[in-house]
Parts: sequence; structure tokens; C-alpha cells
Amino acid sequence: MSKKSKIRQLNPLFLGGICHRGLHNETFTENGLKAFGNAIEHNHAFELDIHLSKDGKLIVCHDDELKRTTGKAGIIEELTYEEIKKGYRLLDGEEVPSFQEVLDLDEERVPIVVELKVHKGNYRPLAKAAKKILRQVKDKRNIWMISFDPRALLFMGHRYSRSLLVCKEHIWTLKLRHFFPSLDLETCLVDDKKVITYRKNHLINVWTVENEETLNKVAPYVDAVTFQHMDPETVDKAFKK
Repeated sequence: MSKKSKIRQLNPLFLGGICHRGLHNETFTENGLKAFGNAIEHNHAFELDIHLSKDGKLIVCHDDELKRTTGKAGIIEELTYEEIKKGYRLLDGEEVPSFQEVLDLDEERVPIVVELKVHKGNYRPLAKAAKKILRQVKDKRNIWMISFDPRALLFMGHRYSRSLLVCKEHIWTLKLRHFFPSLDLETCLVDDKKVITYRKNHLINVWTVENEETLNKVAPYVDAVTFQHMDPETVDKAFKK
């Protein structure tokens, strides 16, 4: 499949800037409904992370440990949905959201990048739960699945766009690049010769851009960036030059 065909498979809002864990700031906690609502208001795609609770519910949070964003210790995979909902609050006062609540909030107004957070090898039940809940999405172009675990992405099948996350610390996973239509890279990897060659027929996103200097450095090498702590308009301008 040509690169143009791969781009047509995506919602155009994916190309350019993607809000990392929502459009969060000092008021709106990352991966919270307020941060996601802020991204929607700015008409920007956003990224989130999903974990599988003890009773099989999909919970939105970056870490498996809840303490950093709630102030209270607890491992998502060791807690039930009810225990998380009743016992934890994000730092902005909101509940820790479920994936269903985020989908209900968005109503497919902007596309979502969904990172599968594998915990102790649970890639199969995690991907199975994700596929089940995503059946409700009418336009599959609104979902872009990502993960550091290639097994989770492969188990998702071909219905959704999939991107393998690659970082410098585990650069060996770059060897698996041809199994996937796109890569989601740490910014320091964009000028790798293998990545440059791969991009001729595939899509490249990078994470996480936090300033204009880094943005201008990586923009010529990529099709999209995941950003935070930046004005969305500044990010958009970098892709209109």
C-alpha cells in the first residue's frame, strides 16, 4: 500500500499535532476528562493510555500506579473499576476516567490515539477488551492504536491504524517496523537512516515535543507530533510551512 493510501486511511486531524494525554495544563490533569475536553474544544486529536482493571474494565491513565496523578497509591491492574471510581480522584478533582467515558465525551468529534498499556504480559486480554469497546466507533479512521508491545498491536488486527512505539532504550524493536504501517518514535530517532527510508512509504509520528526548538528540528522528518505544554496553533504552523 502506498503512503498516500495509508494517509487516506487516517482522519486528517491526526496529521500535525496530537495532544499528549489530552490538552492538559496546571488546571487540567493529564488523561482526565477536562484535558480531553480542552483538546476537543481546540479541534485537536489527542492521545491517551488505557489499562485493564482487575475486573476487566478499561481505565485511562498513563502509569499503572495511580499515585502521581491522584496522590494516592494503587495499581490499576490490582483494583476493580468500582474501587478506582470510589477511592481515587485526579488532582483536578475529576474521577479517573474509563475509556468508555472518554469515547462518550468525544462523540467522534476529534480522533484519538490509544496507547495499549501492557501490564505483566496481559496484552491479549487488554487488546480483546479494546477491540470490544471500539466496536461502537462508526468511523474507524478516528482511532489510531499504539503500543510498545508489538504483540498487543498484532492482536488488535488490521481494522484500526496501528503504530509501534520505539524508544532509544529499546531500539531493537525498530527491527519489527515492517510489520506495521507506521511508527511512533522518541524524538532522538527521527534522523536514523532506517527511519528515513521507512518513511518513504509509511507514516512517522514522534513523542513528546515540548518546545518550539524541538518541533522545528523534527518537523521535516515526520508526519505528526505528539506534544504537550505548547500552544496548539504553534504546532499547527510548523506543518504548514
